[in-house]
Amino acid sequence: MFLLVLTACSEEKTQSQGELAAIAAKGYYDDLLKGKYEEFVNSRFQTDSIPTGYHEQLVANARMFIGQQTEEHGGIKDVRILNANADTIHNTANVFLAFEYGDNSTEQIVVPMVKSKGKWLMR
Repeated sequence: MFLLVLTACSEEKTQSQGELAAIAAKGYYDDLLKGKYEEFVNSRFQTDSIPTGYHEQLVANARMFIGQQTEEHGGIKDVRILNANADTIHNTANVFLAFEYGDNSTEQIVVPMVKSKGKWLMR
């Protein structure tokens, strides 16, 4: 009986793969909001195998995205996790985030994720 209770308690403390993917996705978008464009781009799956010029374009696009959001909505003030669904067989997940803008509007996005070498990355 004690072993059953101990097992149940330890399972409650462990996070599901969907939760872990969601935490990773939120962290990547938090980096983006902090101006860490390189880190944001490097949190994508297989960025180590893309040409340098394309990598630089992705960094520039991330910078432009933040500029556009600032111009149109007063910036993204917060990123919240709404939900996440993981497929543990295929090591993929869809993370649903909400952007809270400076103009008090919100937007929901989906971030496709893939688990590679034990780490959740954006697809």
